[in-house]
Amino acid sequence: MNKMKEFLNRNIRQYGMIFALIVIMLFFGIITGGKLIWPRNVSMLVRQNAYVLILAIGMMFCILTGGNVDLSVGSIVALVSAMSGLLTTTIGLAPWLSIIISIITGLLAGMWQGFWIAFVKVPPFITTLAGMLVFRGINNIILNGQTLPLSGLYITIGTGSVPDIAPNRIPEFLRIGDLLNLQNKPEYLNATMLFVGIVLSIVYVFVVLFTRKSKLARGYEVASLKSVVVKAISFFIIINVFSYWLAMDDGLPIMLILLAALYAIYTFIATKTIPGRHIYAMGGNTKAAELSGINTRKMMFLVYSNMGLLAGVAGIVTAGRLMAASPNVGANFEMDAIGSCFIGGASAYGGVGTIWGAIVGAFIMGVMNNGMSIIGLNVFYQSITKGMVVLLAVAFDMYSKSKSRLG
Repeated sequence: MNKMKEFLNRNIRQYGMIFALIVIMLFFGIITGGKLIWPRNVSMLVRQNAYVLILAIGMMFCILTGGNVDLSVGSIVALVSAMSGLLTTTIGLAPWLSIIISIITGLLAGMWQGFWIAFVKVPPFITTLAGMLVFRGINNIILNGQTLPLSGLYITIGTGSVPDIAPNRIPEFLRIGDLLNLQNKPEYLNATMLFVGIVLSIVYVFVVLFTRKSKLARGYEVASLKSVVVKAISFFIIINVFSYWLAMDDGLPIMLILLAALYAIYTFIATKTIPGRHIYAMGGNTKAAELSGINTRKMMFLVYSNMGLLAGVAGIVTAGRLMAASPNVGANFEMDAIGSCFIGGASAYGGVGTIWGAIVGAFIMGVMNNGMSIIGLNVFYQSITKGMVVLLAVAFDMYSKSKSRLG
């Protein structure tokens, strides 16, 4: 019993949010009559909330430095979207070149803010608040209130899927669409998505087992073999069920490949590199980090520059999904990104949080948005609900910290 309690206390942040995501999905799945979990809706959920997932990754690094946030990311998304419209539609540059220049624009916006925060010592809240106004203004000047259409590569990135290698008719015993009473019962499965799901799930199992064996060989404390096996089997099933669901629709979204690549890269940076350790150390105690030789100014500059870069990527993704550059895009994007991080277990004081947690938190926000929209809940009530969820997530973090101090 004591071992079980210790395991739960150690992993409540990591697995508690996954459990919450499953419960929320089941809840909205029931009250929407199963509409939330339709394959088409699940596929659209990934595409529609890709911007939140991308921004949440960058925002997590900002929060890790000491509970700081970036209020300008929605405006940077709008600025990058406007640049895309200007370069592609108005000037006539090739889409691939426009995308590169637009993402660099986002990076430069992040570097601008990083300069004021790191070297002029203007607080991040004030700097990014100013950036929110400045970048939104530049966006409106570029577009002049107009919406510019986008096509080609933008739409492929925002809404496209990987071509199927061999469409297969769904066997009778696997026709889940009949059991769920789907309106549009799919007759074919996307073989590409099924293959990718199987490969990823097998690789995941091997990585989990190899990681445990490696840590054990080096003398680290590890979880019991039973708990690791249960974890591996659970995620094996989840990955393949998710793959099957996407296979019943358009298959593997290009957006999902981009998200997976960003998750892998930034998880590696956060957990396996010196800059990642420095960021966590800053969140734990900035003064102690400085005394230990960490260049905190450089790290703050890099963190906010990176946030601008990811906001640029989110701007391209958003423009591609909307198939246009709009002057109103990006409104409240920063709130969704910040909320995703705190829901995913980030500490309001900094130093605690994971990229995985930010991803799970972003999915929770996405499922809530989608579910509340399907049932027709008034947008004002949706705002209240999301605000309360974020507040409770931070309150839970505060309670956990106070309990650990008393313990």
